[in-house]
Amino acid sequence: MNGTGSGRGRRIVLWRHGQTAWNLERRFQGSTDIALTETGVGQARRAARLLAPLKPDAIVASDLQRAMATAAELAAITGLEVAHDAGLRETYAGAWQGLTHEEIVGQYGEQYAAWKRGEPVRRGGGELETEVADRAAPVVLGHADKLPEGGTLVVVSHGGTIRTTIGRLLGLESHHWEGLGGLSNCCWSVLGEGARGWRLLEHNAGTLPEPVLGDDT
Repeated sequence: MNGTGSGRGRRIVLWRHGQTAWNLERRFQGSTDIALTETGVGQARRAARLLAPLKPDAIVASDLQRAMATAAELAAITGLEVAHDAGLRETYAGAWQGLTHEEIVGQYGEQYAAWKRGEPVRRGGGELETEVADRAAPVVLGHADKLPEGGTLVVVSHGGTIRTTIGRLLGLESHHWEGLGGLSNCCWSVLGEGARGWRLLEHNAGTLPEPVLGDDT
């Protein structure tokens, strides 16, 4: 699923939400609906000022509040309306959700190790990464298809969902998706359209390197 290959010069900016309390606690969020911290709101506001000069044509966001609140900061500057889509939610991870990193490793060590090796794993009995890409990538491509020539789409989503979507749009086999590092809070990656499909132009951009806090560590 590499886009149309039309070479129309479109861009997709995949922007991760700001900090939450569960990010700080290294607690697996998954599809749990957790709000931004005050710091997270500030991160979103700062990042929105950096993204606005890209003159996005459209914004689409996950319908979880941490993504919606992040997207709202860019909407306030650009005047664009935000489309919300549940297909952009973070991976549903069943029993892992709400557990800290240490608890997951302690209780589900073999499952965690298999996931890190790139094996298809239903973390906590939840979704496979390929299933996340199956629902998220078509949402992104559907909105990208509506862009004008040279247009820019901003997608506000979650670390794991963004990584799997990038992997799918680049045509990488799923066991290589782990090779894409996680995104720090309110950082983004940029895909550009070329003659042979989508290309990764920037990854985890937006600031000097910071620790990646979240489900995708």
